[in-house]
Amino acid sequence: MSVRNDHDLLADFARTASEAAFAELVGRHVNLVYSTALRFSGNAHAAEEITQAVFIILARKAGKLSTRVVLSGWLYQAARLTAANLARSEVHRQQREQEAYMQSTLNEHDFAAWQQIAPLLDEAMGHLGETDRTAVVLRYFENKTAQEVGAALKLTEAAAHKRVNRALEKLRKIFTKQGVTLSAVVIAGAVSANSVQAAPAGLAAMVTAAAAKGAAVSGSTLTLIKGALKIMAWTKAKTAVAAGVVVLLAAGTTTITVKEIQAHKTYPWQVPQASFGVFYKMPPMVKILPSKFAADGHWCSDGSRGAMGIAQPVQEIIQLAYRKDKLRTVIETTLPGGKYDFFAKLVPAQEPRKSIQQDEGWAAALQKEVARKFGLTGRVEKRPADVLVLQPAAAGIKGFKVSHTMPHGHALSSNAGKMQCFEQPLNTLTGVLEHEFQIPIVDRTGLLEAYDFAVTWDEPDSETPNPAGLKQALHDQLGLDLVAGREPIEMLVVEKVK
Repeated sequence: MSVRNDHDLLADFARTASEAAFAELVGRHVNLVYSTALRFSGNAHAAEEITQAVFIILARKAGKLSTRVVLSGWLYQAARLTAANLARSEVHRQQREQEAYMQSTLNEHDFAAWQQIAPLLDEAMGHLGETDRTAVVLRYFENKTAQEVGAALKLTEAAAHKRVNRALEKLRKIFTKQGVTLSAVVIAGAVSANSVQAAPAGLAAMVTAAAAKGAAVSGSTLTLIKGALKIMAWTKAKTAVAAGVVVLLAAGTTTITVKEIQAHKTYPWQVPQASFGVFYKMPPMVKILPSKFAADGHWCSDGSRGAMGIAQPVQEIIQLAYRKDKLRTVIETTLPGGKYDFFAKLVPAQEPRKSIQQDEGWAAALQKEVARKFGLTGRVEKRPADVLVLQPAAAGIKGFKVSHTMPHGHALSSNAGKMQCFEQPLNTLTGVLEHEFQIPIVDRTGLLEAYDFAVTWDEPDSETPNPAGLKQALHDQLGLDLVAGREPIEMLVVEKVK
């Protein structure tokens, strides 16, 4: 029996909702999507969520995709754009762990080349035209022959070979501008060997259930899908504008022209969404500028090398600069309105960290820029506040262990109604609790090491918190109680520079 092509399977699913057809599609492409998401986010849990979101989007668009579209290229671009919509503060820890694993399994030369390419690859791919990008995905991500690339792109084998080489040369030039000087041959070998890794066991089945059968997914995944669809629509709109067409965004109110699109290019890091893929490739600088974007583009920080944010209010920038959250911030002056794009990084991505003082240098530099730009400063003082005290239950603490199973970094997986940690300090738990209860948490557990622990509670989605259920789960599963109190705690007081 002949093997059905991607569009035959997609048409079968669109026409009959065939789970088997969609499962075959997922099986063919899940590694490509997962690897793209993992490389961009550096976080295995986030990569699984991105993968699930991409295939749900594919299921929704199954009857609308043109047969001229090469599905591998479409899925790669969808994964890249979806990943760009997801910025999490824990990403860099997972990235270091993944790099350490890769370093142990690749030979030193190949790893050195891939290590330089990986942080820049997906951003560089975004600068290629659709046909060039698809040619690279087919040839080096999926290791197709030139003949197979030609068949997919409706080109002769010789034309496909030229197209691939031309796209590879474009990538080489982009990398060179970013300070990575490698030959096209080395780039091709590194991408071919390392760009796609096996997705976790069971992910394909989970994706198929969510996308083809409509199984329930978390609130965060639904939010990710919504954001990714907006970015995909925006990307199509930008392409049309660049061709000289005035486009009305799907949101319906903003007219965008070529001139306005070009006005967004003040700095390369001013992009619609803050992401580590952008942050790590940029040179050191500290900037705060009026935002080029109306929609909130979120912020990201690895806590050591720096932070960046797009379309953020002044209060958010101040809190990041002084490493305090809103529950521990007191505003004693009027803050400027509007939103700002900011970037704070002092250490190049390739340079190893030398000291804690160097790690904290970006925050001090950002504080100075806040003072210069807005005439605002912050000071830390203790003030009485309503708190919840986290303390041992009468029966004693349980559920914590020191395993040292992850020597290259910590891991945190948090979703609606579930939190699982490996080698995490207690402030990871108190941070989640502060988010759930929206009140400062004071740690009185006496737990001082990094632990493995997990807690689950009844919470249907991230938009419907269940603090009572979480409080009971802490008592039952970890032997911890939350007790209301009022204590002096450190607060960030924001005021005008004197």
